[in-house]
Amino acid sequence: MQWLLFEQSGILTWAQATAALSPAKVRHLLVSARWSRVCRGVLRAEPPGGPYSREQGWWVAVLAAGEGAVLAGLASATAGGLRGAWRHETVDVLIPHHRHRADLLRRLPLGLPAVRVRRARHLPDSDRQRGRPDRTSMARSLVDAAQWVRTDEEAQQILAAGCQQRRVTPAEIGAVLDRMPQARRGALIRETLHDIAGGAEALSEIDLARLCRRHGLPPPQGQHRRRDSDGRVRYLDAYWPRWRLHVEVDGGHHMDVRHWAADLRRQNRIWIEGDRILRFTAFDVRHRQAEVAAQLRAALAAAGWQG
Repeated sequence: MQWLLFEQSGILTWAQATAALSPAKVRHLLVSARWSRVCRGVLRAEPPGGPYSREQGWWVAVLAAGEGAVLAGLASATAGGLRGAWRHETVDVLIPHHRHRADLLRRLPLGLPAVRVRRARHLPDSDRQRGRPDRTSMARSLVDAAQWVRTDEEAQQILAAGCQQRRVTPAEIGAVLDRMPQARRGALIRETLHDIAGGAEALSEIDLARLCRRHGLPPPQGQHRRRDSDGRVRYLDAYWPRWRLHVEVDGGHHMDVRHWAADLRRQNRIWIEGDRILRFTAFDVRHRQAEVAAQLRAALAAAGWQG
C-alpha cells in the first residue's frame, strides 16, 4: 500500500484501496478524516481540505476518467519533463473512442484544475508511455498540445521547446503527424518542423528564417556550432558562413543584468575574429520585419552578397 501511495502521489481508487485493505478499514479512514474522498471512486490518502499538488491533479484526472485513460497534451508533456511557463488551465485526458466521457469529472473539488476528457479514435501503443501516471508519448503529447492551445504562436513555442530541450526530434513528431492526417494545425506543425529540422530551435529563430524566405534573402544556418579562439564551443542563433555574418535574436533573458556583460564579451570576440554581427529583438523579427530585412540585406551586400 505504501508503495502504491508513493507511486500515485497519494491518490487511489476505491478498488485499489479495498484490494489492499478491507472495505471497513477504508471507510474508517474516511470517517476519521485521515483520508478524504475526491470524487466518486477516487480517494486521497490525506485529510480533507488541504491543497492538491500538480501531480495529484494529474492522478485524479486519469483515475477518475476510468479504464484506458491516459494523460495527454500539455500536461502529459510537462509530466515527461518539458520545461516552460505554460498555462495549465485544464488537464487533458484521452480515453478510448468507444467509451463515454466521465461526467463525474465535472464535479471535482476546488483546488483541482478543470479536466477535459477527449476520445481518441487512434491511439497506438507507440503513442503510449508508461509513467506516473500513464500518458501519451512526448511526440504525441506535443502534437496534441499544438492542436489544442489557443494560438498558432503557442503551438509553435511548444513544438520548438520540445526539440530545443532534446525531449523529442522533429522526425518523431512528424511520424505522429503522419498517423493523424486530420490533425488541427497540421500544415502549421509541418512547417514548424521543417524550420526546426533546418536548425532553428527557438521560435524567434524560426521567424527569422521565414523572414529571409519572404524577402528573398539567403537562408541562415540555425544553431551553427562554432569553437571560439579560447576553445569554447558556442551555438549561433543564425549564421551565414559564406559572408561571415552572425545574427543574434535577443529574448527576454538578454535584458537580465547577469547576462549583459557575458553578451558584450561574446560580441567582442565575434568582431575580433573577423565576423560581422547584427542583433535584433524577438519583437523586431516578428513585428518590424521590413526594417530587419533591410539591415540584413545591407550587411550581406557589404560582405559581398550580390542578391
